[in-house]
This record gives sequence, structure tokens and C-alpha cells, in this order.
Amino acid sequence: MKKFFICLCAAATLMSGCVDLDLNPLSEGSSENWYSSEQEIVLSLNDLYRPALWYMECTRLYNTDRFTDDWNQRTQLYDWVAGTIDGTVGICTTSWANSYKMIARANEIIEKIERTKGAMSDQLIAQYIGEAKFFRACAYSVLTFLFGDVPYYTQNISLEEAYQQGRVDREIVLKGIYQDFDEAASVLPTTYTGAQRVTKGAALAMKARTALWNNDWTNCASAAKACMDLGVYSLHPDYREFFLSKTKTSPELIFALYASNELGVYSYDSAATRSFYTRLAGGTSVAQPSYELFFAFPCTDGKLCDESPLYDPANPFANRDPRLKETAVEFGSEHLDYIYDPRCSQTEVLKVSTGTKVKNTDCKAGSKDCSYNGMALRKGIDEEWIDDRLTDVPMRIIRYADVLLMYAEAKIELNDIDQSVLDAMNSVRARAYKCGINEYSKYPAFTNIGQTALRKQLRIERRCELAWENRRWFDMIRWRVCEECLTGTPVWGLPAASQILKNEATGYWIFPKDFRPKVRPSSTIDISDMEKYPDYFVKNVLARGFTTRQYLLPIPTKERTICMKLTQNPGY
Repeated sequence: MKKFFICLCAAATLMSGCVDLDLNPLSEGSSENWYSSEQEIVLSLNDLYRPALWYMECTRLYNTDRFTDDWNQRTQLYDWVAGTIDGTVGICTTSWANSYKMIARANEIIEKIERTKGAMSDQLIAQYIGEAKFFRACAYSVLTFLFGDVPYYTQNISLEEAYQQGRVDREIVLKGIYQDFDEAASVLPTTYTGAQRVTKGAALAMKARTALWNNDWTNCASAAKACMDLGVYSLHPDYREFFLSKTKTSPELIFALYASNELGVYSYDSAATRSFYTRLAGGTSVAQPSYELFFAFPCTDGKLCDESPLYDPANPFANRDPRLKETAVEFGSEHLDYIYDPRCSQTEVLKVSTGTKVKNTDCKAGSKDCSYNGMALRKGIDEEWIDDRLTDVPMRIIRYADVLLMYAEAKIELNDIDQSVLDAMNSVRARAYKCGINEYSKYPAFTNIGQTALRKQLRIERRCELAWENRRWFDMIRWRVCEECLTGTPVWGLPAASQILKNEATGYWIFPKDFRPKVRPSSTIDISDMEKYPDYFVKNVLARGFTTRQYLLPIPTKERTICMKLTQNPGY
């Protein structure tokens, strides 16, 4: 029960969804007499673990993945990817408001913790201050990434002072973020027994992520390396198992927000989970991996489908990086007790547990609402999702594979490519193949092929390893590739059932024999040649509409109405 102590304190938030949070939650009592004991400090710190405060990561399943080229959702486009963002939409208003709520609460703890002198040791006081600074740094990191220059303060201010706050240069804020992470890392424990709280490794990992977001390669490499050198993290031996609901803890998990079905605190509710699994299992197949993501996974020779002789359009899952089958459900394989087969000739499929055939509602001949493009998400989805449509899977903020890839990317960008870079990348890829890093005959290892070529491979590796983990959107923005893969590009899907049957007769039912994707120099996948095969595909009539102004979000309209000193970002 101990390890779920923090999530209990967040129960009200999880159960109430995306409602506004009071600035002074009831759990904090009166600010006149609160913060006078260790229990009160811990309860106040626990409040910073509320998923609602981590809006960009935890407000809904796969929140930011919805804005990327990894995502298909029938004929719906979210406002950011449609190019219709303004200062009134939730991604702007709520991420701003909840980040500043986290900052205000962290500042309050840091200011008032002196009241506990005599009741707590100086060491413990320093540790709790470090924990509060960790959360403050995380909040400012998100704000600067999303909005650029933002109001910055490290002590609580009055409403009158708040109304006079203008925007502070991003570089100044970044220095404060680094300082908070450094001070947190200097006092936080490396590991805990009992409740899972933020650690030294979490502070170092999140500092590396902040530096990565800001193209600060020197700080990114050093922070990631310091996290690696702690010696407490390692890759989970089984890639699929790491994402299952049963895996609550792992040496790969650096920082997560926890929940517990047993205690009535759910990661995501039934309406959310149902959208991501197949209709035969009781889901709705609303969203699924895109074709662009499908073609990002290399073949087993390490080459992409545009040039690998191993790619077989008649059997497109064959000879591919193992993570493809763990991200999308392979056609003809078992998934959630049914054989998944979106071919229209397969009007019935096997229910594995009973050995009986059932109507196949996962193909267009069986249901018009089946997967729009024939793909189905597999990553992280297991039987726990389908019994009561609730899950307490940890909301993973950062894991060790991400740290390894951040380290490798930073060193590549510094053009300091040594064996440690290759080891970091090969560790991640070898784990996918379930072999050791030195077993080169069992997986396509990375080699030093030069900065430009290795950069491209690194970006592909990040996309495959971290698919549908809220990382792609941030990568697309910092790499400045959004306009080439999101401006005017359609979402592609399968044609009507009658046409699918005609395609099946050729032996190449989902992708034509001669179709190959293109890979741009930046590493993004170009599938525009699908236009040449109108019999095989239909395209969403709502083309993506990213505009370059959206590399920064607009300052929320209501904030600028209250504080006239807040200038707006360009283009809004």
C-alpha cells in the first residue's frame, strides 16, 4: 500500500477530470498554520504529483501524440495539427494555468518550510526543498518550451504584483531552471524504499530533457551522463512487458505518476481507454498508429522500407524491427483474445479462448467504424483495459531509454561521436531484439557513419523507441520539421470494403506492390506517393494545416486581458 500513498492524495483530481484546481486546495488547510510539521510538508508536496498539474503529459491518454504524424483518428484533426490554435484553446489556457499553479505551490512550500525547524532535521528540510524545486523547474521547463519568454518568479507574489508581471527572457528562465534541477539533484536521494518520490536521477534526467528542448547540447550530454553514471537505472529486459499495467516499477522507470485500481484511483477512465483498442474486444478503434509511423520502423537489416530488400509489401510486418509488432498489432496475430485481421475476406475470425469463430467487426466488411487505416495500437494495451475499461498503468514521465538517446543525440550534435554514443544507441536497439549489446549478429548495430547520417538514424530510433509516449510532438517542434510533415498532408485510410476485396485478389491488399515511402533528409516519412494509388487508399478530406507560428503557442487571451504587460507571440 505504501507505494500508492502519493496517488491517494491526488484521487479527487483524477476522479474529477480536467476541472480547474483551486489555488489553495483543501488538503493544505489554512496557510496561517500549515507547513509546521513533516506530515503537512509531505501532504503539500504530494499535491504536486497531481496528474492535472502535468497537463501536457497526463490530461488524457497520448495527449500530445494527437498532434503528430504518428496519429490517425478517422476524419478528426485536433486544433494544433489543424493550424487553428488561438489564445482561448485548452492546450494554451490550461497548460499555462496549471503550470503556474504548480510553481505557486512549490514556492509556498519553499518559503514556509522554515516553520518546521526543530521538528525536522536540516537534511530532511533540504531534501523537501529540493523536491519542491524539482517540480518548479519542471513547470518552468514546459512553459518556456510552449510559450518562449514567460513571467518568472521564485517566491510567491501578490495579485497586484502578478498583474505587473511581464515576460522574462527565456535564457534567464533557463538558468533558473538549471539551478533548481542542480540543487534538487544535490539533496534528493538516489533511491527510496516505500513511496516512490522524485529522485536525484529524476532531477538529472529532467534537466537533460530541458537542455534537449533548448538545443543546449553540452548541458544535455552532461546531465544525461550524470544520470547514467548513478548506476541505478537499466533497460527493462522485455520491451512489451515494460508498458503493461502489471509493470508498476522497473529499473528503467525514472519518474512516473502512479495510480491504483484497487484504491479507486485510475490513470485513465473508461471513455479514454476504449478508444484505443479493437472493436472485437469491446473498443471503438477511434485512433490508431499512422502509416507514417508504420514506415518509420526499419527492417531487420537496419535499412528503412524505401531501400531495404527485406521489405515485403505483401507481408509488411515481416523482417521488421521487433518494436513495430509491439506498437501496432500484426495482421493475423492474437490480440486481446481475438485474431486481428482487417482484411475484408476474413468475415469471421477466431476467439482464441473458446476456439470458436465470431463475426469480424475489425474489418470494413464487418463494421464501418473499424480502424480507419487497418492499424491497431498494441503498445501498452492488455487485458486490464477491457474488463472494466479502467487502468492504473503508471503515467510515465521519463524513462532510461530516453536518457540514453538524449545523451547520444547531444553528443552527435556536438560532433563528439565516440564509443559511448554507439553504446547508448545500441543498448536501446539490442533490447528490442532481446539480445546483448555485443551480439552483433542478432541485431543491426549502429556504427559511426558520420554526424549527418548518424543524426538521421538517431531521430528514427527515437521515433520507434518512444512511439506513442508523448515524445514525438516535442521532437518535431525542436527539430523544426512540422511544416514538412504536417502542412497540407492528408490522413490516409483504407477504401471501401468492396475495393479492399479487389486489392486482396492481387496479393497486396494494404500496400501496393510497387509503393515505397520516401525518407526526407530530416528523417521524416513522406507517403505522398499514395496519390498514385487511388484504388488502395482514401484520404481524409481535412488536410493537416500546421503553420510556423505554432512553434510557440499563443499567450492565453484571458491572461493578457488581466495583465496588459504580457506581449503576444508572433503571428497571433
